[in-house]
Amino acid sequence: EVQLQASGGGLVQAGGTLRLSCAASGFTFDDYAIGWSRQVPGKEREGVACFSTYDGATYYSDSAKGRFTISKDTAQNTVYLQMNSLKPEDTSIYYCAAGLHEIRLRLGFPEYWGQGTLVTVSS
Repeated sequence: EVQLQASGGGLVQAGGTLRLSCAASGFTFDDYAIGWSRQVPGKEREGVACFSTYDGATYYSDSAKGRFTISKDTAQNTVYLQMNSLKPEDTSIYYCAAGLHEIRLRLGFPEYWGQGTLVTVSS
């Protein structure tokens, strides 16, 4: 059973930083695309960042480029999202996401996702 346990969300002021963590289990870590999606209640989920299954290259959404950095610790089956220069529009529930199809992570509808962690950025 695929399990994705996200943590690290919280309340931060605009311009601040947060680091999200995701502990993954139930699948071979390097065989899946893994990353982060986010969703504001009532809106569509969007892909934020992910690692490719093919070459380990990273993808970032336009809103994440230059501010967010995805990283992973394969030995610990953990993926991180370092978020810098946070903006109020980054306020959302952030989900750790995984699947065999990277494109689904990029488009915001991954095959698997965890329970989410809330990030609130105050202005």
